[in-house]
Amino acid sequence: MGAQHNTKRYGELWPDYRIELGLKILEKLKQWIVISGGWAWHFMSEMNHKEYKHAHDHKDIDIFVNPKNVGIVMQILLDDGFEKVWTRYDHMPSQENFRRYEKIEWLPTGREVRVTIDFFESKTIATTEVNGWQVVQPETLLSFYSNIHSSDKCWAVKTAIKLVSEGKNPIGNPLLSKMP
Repeated sequence: MGAQHNTKRYGELWPDYRIELGLKILEKLKQWIVISGGWAWHFMSEMNHKEYKHAHDHKDIDIFVNPKNVGIVMQILLDDGFEKVWTRYDHMPSQENFRRYEKIEWLPTGREVRVTIDFFESKTIATTEVNGWQVVQPETLLSFYSNIHSSDKCWAVKTAIKLVSEGKNPIGNPLLSKMP
């Protein structure tokens, strides 16, 4: 599970380039993937929300891919300059068949930015469409914070847990990106 948040840092925003680089690769993969993790909460939040660091985790991009589309997604990633990165999880038994891909992007300022994609396979993941994006269904996504995802302290996760327990749909709820 994720570490407790330092509330003194609440209000910090993700840099625009982090969001832009994520969206750039997600647009290329859009028709073959289901988005999970912080990026799923991003798309479930209201449009044009502030990109608070403690609301949604944008350090990496978590995606699910149906096994029949794995070859297509891998080819897109490789053609875009991503490379397979070995992790300690690669040899552990799992139903999701985990892979990690990374790419270094160079900003006009000369700064180096690592874009990381955590890639899971699944034919049966529960999904919903939000503004043209396939994302993991909220209740299913919440269940992943015990095994696949670790940022369970993010505002969106904590808020979604509360909303779901009250029988409310978190999708589009302004509280998903609101500072507590």
